[in-house]
Amino acid sequence: MTSRPFRFLAVAAAAIFLTGCANNGQLRAQDAPPPEATEIWEPEPAVVAAPPDAPPSDAVVLFDGSSLDAWSNAKGERAGWSITGGAMTVTRGSGAIKTRDSFGDVQLHIEWRTPKEVAGDGQGRGNSGVFLMERYEVQVLDSYNNRTYSNGQAGSVYKQHIPLVNASRAPGEWQSYDIVFIAPRFRADGELEAPGRLTVFHNGVLIQNNVELQGPTVYRGEPKYEMHASRLPLMLQDHGNPVSYRNVWVREL
Repeated sequence: MTSRPFRFLAVAAAAIFLTGCANNGQLRAQDAPPPEATEIWEPEPAVVAAPPDAPPSDAVVLFDGSSLDAWSNAKGERAGWSITGGAMTVTRGSGAIKTRDSFGDVQLHIEWRTPKEVAGDGQGRGNSGVFLMERYEVQVLDSYNNRTYSNGQAGSVYKQHIPLVNASRAPGEWQSYDIVFIAPRFRADGELEAPGRLTVFHNGVLIQNNVELQGPTVYRGEPKYEMHASRLPLMLQDHGNPVSYRNVWVREL
């Protein structure tokens, strides 16, 4: 059993300790800078209007459903895809189309639709692709109940990064990609300074989380960086399937 004197000393010591803590807390509060000292007022972020179901006010609209004026074929001539009902659709054999303007770091919004009538399987079903800088591909594919290699399904960074999940909708339904792309950086001597990076949301679901690009997209072998311009066009692939696109815009970062 603990003696009374010992209990008294323990209680007294605790009281002294708590009093000291309270005093130290008061001193720390008195010595701390005022709240204003950690407020940052400059620069003030620019105002960007973000209306529902419309591009932000600072976006560059690349396709609004009315014309392909912002796009060309690989030779810089008129783009050969068709436009129906506010969507542009791959015309088989016409080739890829690319933007007439060039871009570096961007936020890209693009909506796409694979054919409602299912034809083929694997890579032969609703195949296309979104290419940043004409060389870094986010795969477009009908991956709804359609098994293929995981780093080649919808939302993959083709042959490099498997999507975190498969957020695909059924064939014939509109889907969306929201992509944040940070372009690679090269030194003056052509050596890679920093690799490119991609974040992708598929139908609002995060499927690529700031992944590091290993180099340009290649079908065979391993990717390898080669120095290129800091700004290049975006490109949409003709893979022989009538994939459609609409509501395409970018914000330069």
